[in-house]
Amino acid sequence: MMCRIGGAVVLACVASVMAAHAQNAADSFADGANGAKVHSASSFVCPQQIGRFERDAVGERDPQTGADFCAYSALDGVYGTVTLVPLRGAYDPKAMLAPDFVVQEGTGGRMVDETTQLLRQKTASLSVYMRTYETTRLETLHYRILFASAAVGPWAVQVTIEYADPRDADKQADFLNAVYGEAMAKIAGAAIPAPASP
Repeated sequence: MMCRIGGAVVLACVASVMAAHAQNAADSFADGANGAKVHSASSFVCPQQIGRFERDAVGERDPQTGADFCAYSALDGVYGTVTLVPLRGAYDPKAMLAPDFVVQEGTGGRMVDETTQLLRQKTASLSVYMRTYETTRLETLHYRILFASAAVGPWAVQVTIEYADPRDADKQADFLNAVYGEAMAKIAGAAIPAPASP
């Protein structure tokens, strides 16, 4: 995949780098039904497709923290990555995502939104911390990267989506809701703590 030059770090590039760690997928993921990959430690399911997104890779993201990932892409250049990080202390989404924020700000990304939203699913609700950066603008499209994080039992479930607003707003929302719906359905554990206020 090609990377945009002069813009923020593109998730396609991140996914290709993370794919180098995909050889460890056998340790972190097991085969599931219909081509899905099941995260062995958390039971989170990374399906072959999430809406219009196709799974590109699964694997180990950071052996020091025990983080694993599933990377997805859609045909029109929308990229999504799910990262599962075991919680080993107090949950602080801003601190956990701080390295990503530093990269965005260092490459000219401008923060355009920061909020905590309550995502409602059929049986429960989940507080999700979100921060959005705008990386560039072209005519009527705003190219953005959304970072989201929520604690689900003993795991931090982080979602990163690169998309063009307003063209891809529905895809971004669908991906986010599908991932956190799956996390609430499959990850067993303690009560879900609310993230710190922005």
